Amino acid sequence: MLVNGKPYRSIWLEENGPCFAIIDQTKLPHQFVIKRLATLEDAITAISDMLVRGAPLIGATTACGICLALLEDSSDAGLEKACSRLLQARPTAVNLRWAVERMRGVLHNVSPAGRVVVAYREAEDICNEDVEINSSLGGHGVELIKQHQHADRPVNILTHCNAGWLATVDWGTALSPIFKAQEAGIDVHVWVDETRPRNQGAHLTAWELDAAGISHHLVVDNAGGHLMQQGSVDLCIVGTDRTAANGDVCNKIGTYLKALAAFDNNIPFYVALPGSTIDWTLDSGADIPIEKRDQDEVLQVYGTTNGRDITRVKIAPKNTPAANPAFDVTPARLVTGLITERGVCTASREGLLSLYPGKR
Repeated sequence: MLVNGKPYRSIWLEENGPCFAIIDQTKLPHQFVIKRLATLEDAITAISDMLVRGAPLIGATTACGICLALLEDSSDAGLEKACSRLLQARPTAVNLRWAVERMRGVLHNVSPAGRVVVAYREAEDICNEDVEINSSLGGHGVELIKQHQHADRPVNILTHCNAGWLATVDWGTALSPIFKAQEAGIDVHVWVDETRPRNQGAHLTAWELDAAGISHHLVVDNAGGHLMQQGSVDLCIVGTDRTAANGDVCNKIGTYLKALAAFDNNIPFYVALPGSTIDWTLDSGADIPIEKRDQDEVLQVYGTTNGRDITRVKIAPKNTPAANPAFDVTPARLVTGLITERGVCTASREGLLSLYPGKR
C-alpha cells in the first residue's frame, strides 16, 4: 500500500539482501520507522515484541526468520533449533506454525549446502502468495459491502483491532474489502475500535485508513453496541488469528462482545481470513491457546506530547495488578460468514469444507 505516495509491503527483502526489512509497528502512528532483520534473534524479537503482528504477517516473518537462521547454521540441527525457537515466539496465531511446517517440509530433503537458496525462494513465494490471497479475499468481501449500499449515505462498517495491510504482507484481511470498495467507487465509512490495551485500532487501522483517504471515526471499544442500536452500523468485518475447523474464530480481545452486540441487533458479522489461518487440527475454538501478555500493556499507555518523542504513562494505582488475555473466541453461531480467498462460506465445518475440500 502507499505511504506518502510510495508503495510499501509490511516486510521485504533488502535490495542487496540477505537481510529483511519491516515497518516497526510499535512506533506508529507517530513515527514511520523501518527496522532491519539480520538474524534469527531479530525475527523472534520482532514477532514476540509485536514490531510485526497479525497472523499472516507473523507467518511471513517466521519464514524470513528461518532464512536468516540458515545463514548461520544450515544443518539439520540448525534448522530444527530455528523452528523450535520461532514456535515459542507467540502461541495463538496459527500462521506461525503453518509457516514453520511449510518451510520445514520444503527444506527437509534439501542438503544443508542448498538450503539457504531454497529457503529464500520459499519465503518469497509465501510473501507473494499472501498478497494475492488477500487481494482475492477483498474481491469476495466487496460484494458483501455492495449489498448494503445506500443512495443517501455511506456504508457504515465496524471493525476491531487491525486487520489491514500492516497485519499481512499487503492488502490485509478485514480491511481488504474496504480498500476494494474504495477502488470501486463505493462510499464507505469505518467505525474503528480503539482496541485496548495496545490500541492497534487507534494506532494502526486509523493510520491506514487516513493514508488511504477513507472516511472513518475512532471510537472507544465499548461504543460498538450503542452504534448498532442507533442504526449506525451496516455490517461488521474483523480478522482472525486462528479459526477452528468448526468455524469458531479467535481474534483480538473484545471481538466476542462485538459479535454478541451484532447478533442482538441483527447486524451481519463477517470474519475475513486466508486459508492458512484455519487450524484443521482443532475441532472447536475451546482448544485454541490464548496468549496472556505482560500486565504493563494494560497498566500503561503510550503516545506523544510533541509529535516526536513517544512517552509511556501509568494509568492505574501503583499496587493494582492487571490481567491481559490478548484474544478471545467468538463461537461460529455468532458469525454470519467467513470471507476467504476462495469465496464466502458459512462459519461451519461444512462451509469450510465446501471451499477447502479434502481437509479433515
